[in-house]
Amino acid sequence: MQKIAQFMKVSRARFEADWHFDAPCPYDALKLPRRGTAGSAGYDFFTPVDIRLAPGESVCIPTGVRARIDEGWVLTLYPRSGQGFKYRLQLNNTVGVIDSDYFNADNEGHIQIKLINANREGREFAVEAGAAIAQGVFLPFGITVDDDACAARTGGFGSTDRR
Repeated sequence: MQKIAQFMKVSRARFEADWHFDAPCPYDALKLPRRGTAGSAGYDFFTPVDIRLAPGESVCIPTGVRARIDEGWVLTLYPRSGQGFKYRLQLNNTVGVIDSDYFNADNEGHIQIKLINANREGREFAVEAGAAIAQGVFLPFGITVDDDACAARTGGFGSTDRR
């Protein structure tokens, strides 16, 4: 397998700036994403806080993680399959796209995951801190022969259309 990326924590200051829960900030307990088995395509992302979502509720989870990704690759984020199946848990933006240049953004490339409990059966979704809540898959991508993108990223989420 080709090794094309590395996960690491954002700085403590960045994580604390993005922390918006009443619970104490758990920086030292953050877990980096990892694959569950040698055959897994997805790297599990973990929640640093207990989560309880009634149907229709959403939450934005600061993971404390950033990813250094080689050029020509992208990290895509999805809900974990079992949670999507059992609870219809979804990412609010459907699929997260983490570009290689996001690592150097003003927010240190802090990956945050916004989940929504979209089930129609009235079931609450609940997990404890440290549980896997999403999965990330690295994919190669190409560009067009006439591509002329040359701008540098400075901002975080949604910043590439602010030019």
